[in-house]
Amino acid sequence: MKKTSLFENALIWFGAGVSIAEILTGTYLAPLGLKNGILAIVAGHVIGCILLFLAGVIGGKMRLSAMDSTKMSFGQKGCLLFAALNVLQLVGWTAIMIYDGALAADGIMHTGAWIWCLIIGILILVWIGVGITNLGKINTVAMVALFVLTLMLSKFIFFDGNSAVVCTEAMTFGAGVELAIAMPLSWLPLISDYTREAEDPVKASLVSSIVYGIVSCWMYLIGLGAALFTGEYDIAQIMLKAGLGIAGLLIIVFSTVTTTFLDAYSAGISNESIVPKWNGKHVAMVVTVVGTIAAIVYPMDNITNFLYLIGSVFAPMIAVQIADYFILKKANAKDMAFQWRNLGVWLIGFVLYRVLMHIDTPVGNTLPDMVVTVILCVIVEKVAEAVKKN
Repeated sequence: MKKTSLFENALIWFGAGVSIAEILTGTYLAPLGLKNGILAIVAGHVIGCILLFLAGVIGGKMRLSAMDSTKMSFGQKGCLLFAALNVLQLVGWTAIMIYDGALAADGIMHTGAWIWCLIIGILILVWIGVGITNLGKINTVAMVALFVLTLMLSKFIFFDGNSAVVCTEAMTFGAGVELAIAMPLSWLPLISDYTREAEDPVKASLVSSIVYGIVSCWMYLIGLGAALFTGEYDIAQIMLKAGLGIAGLLIIVFSTVTTTFLDAYSAGISNESIVPKWNGKHVAMVVTVVGTIAAIVYPMDNITNFLYLIGSVFAPMIAVQIADYFILKKANAKDMAFQWRNLGVWLIGFVLYRVLMHIDTPVGNTLPDMVVTVILCVIVEKVAEAVKKN
């Protein structure tokens, strides 16, 4: 298999970061104001991208896909729970991204949102057909275009906008941090699908996390700035006000394609952990078709609860993997059907996350949940070792 270079990994994660969903999530932070909004965005991304890096290293060094790497901590059959949940969340993300992109595109060129769903879906199928290791030149052109266009959008919002709009809604700083963590956290179950194919998985994980973190912060800031300086929460209207008619349309369509491609592609890779005989690329195409149909049929305007659900499932999952791989150095459950101790710790972490959602902390829910889960995982393992010796 052809190995991907650091530059190719950087392009992949630049494309993941340039996302309409990230801009829209940034608008949710407007109640915090500019200063606290920026602090929440940066704090959340630092936490989230450190976790993203660690997840990339675990799967990358073992040359395993993200879901195959969970076998090392949860067992051959235990990992199927996370693989199935990951496929479901990726189908959901595929539909949400196509829905958001189509709605925004239709706000600029009124042809009917369903038409844009079809156009975006077809382009994603083209990206999948070309394949992750052959996208170099296409991705380079797309990323340069997106980079220039988002610079133009940023100039309009931050330099040509009005004085800050007063927002009367309430939001705690911790809730803002959690919304900022949510996006990098959603990529945890995907990153090693790409770092496993890298020439140097550790450097690739670092470059991927840094590039994604910077670009994602930028997208959040565009959303935050748009809400505060233009009073707009509708991405299409923001584009039109910026004078980015056709150019804005290109940003919307291609940013949606380059991000959603990763969701669909990884859904196919994750499914190989469940049904190995099914070709990952073919499954990715089916996921794209299903996501396109769902985007046409169902309204998906508020994704906050979806983001929190992803956090509650995958934050304790990666916490157990981090404890196993980096602290206990015992990620060796692949020969078991189920690693019940780790599955029990994950379940406690899942419940704890849901409880923490009702408690306001300055650093959100994810960090305290993961710290407790890591400590609990280590304690449970040490107690099990002591009992075994006796």
